[in-house]
Amino acid sequence: MLIDLAHASPATVRDVTSMATKPVIVSHRGVKGTCDNNRNLSDDEMRAVARTGGVIGIGYWEAAVCGRDADAIARAILYTARIVGVEHVALGSDFDGSTTTSFDATGIPLITDAQGLSKHEIRLVIGENVLRVLSRTLPD
Repeated sequence: MLIDLAHASPATVRDVTSMATKPVIVSHRGVKGTCDNNRNLSDDEMRAVARTGGVIGIGYWEAAVCGRDADAIARAILYTARIVGVEHVALGSDFDGSTTTSFDATGIPLITDAQGLSKHEIRLVIGENVLRVLSRTLPD
């Protein structure tokens, strides 16, 4: 089982991460360090997810990153990487039709170009981190 804390309360994040024996994910959310609101993760919550070996997917909508452009998303990714390490960050677009962004999936290079990450770090963020968690968590 893979546990996704995208819609979890702070108490649930704390409880789940304190007892998790495998990595957990936050598939789509923002972080308070770049966009302070009650929906986004605190630094302590991010550290708790990282301690499980998990990954935090940065959302693309305005309430997640306090903006609608690739630069706002990149800022949140860089902040998260500084706090918990680049191996715990991923794209968390939430492209489900309910979010509004200034670009679609073809605009991902706008995010990666804005970040200033190495090619290796970009590969981690755009997919390898999530693949690592899936391979450690899901059955063969």
